[in-house]
Amino acid sequence: MPRISRITLELAREPEHPHGDRNHGYYLYLPLTDAGRIDLAAWDKVRNACRVRRFRPGEDDQHGRIRRGPGGRWSFDYDDRSDLDDEVGFRLTEESFVPGEYVSVREDDGHMHTFQVVAVRPE
Repeated sequence: MPRISRITLELAREPEHPHGDRNHGYYLYLPLTDAGRIDLAAWDKVRNACRVRRFRPGEDDQHGRIRRGPGGRWSFDYDDRSDLDDEVGFRLTEESFVPGEYVSVREDDGHMHTFQVVAVRPE
């Protein structure tokens, strides 16, 4: 069985958050290669275990699944009753999930936000 990693993302600096925000982010649970990229072959075997937890100040955490769609599009789906993607990860297949790197997510406000990978640990 492929090993799942817990990836911690925190909001990086942006105009509304000049120092970033460690209280706004995600925990992603995904299989990774040794280089820190999403292991696509392993993902196929454990896709139901690939999940996301979003945290933001003043809001309840949102829990959902990480889904892969046409063209390699990755989405965070918080509502099984809807086929609509709640949030979309930008080119996640190409990203390296290692501390210090950055990834982008189009959040439910419709805007793209950048998040820094702050930790990766085996789950």
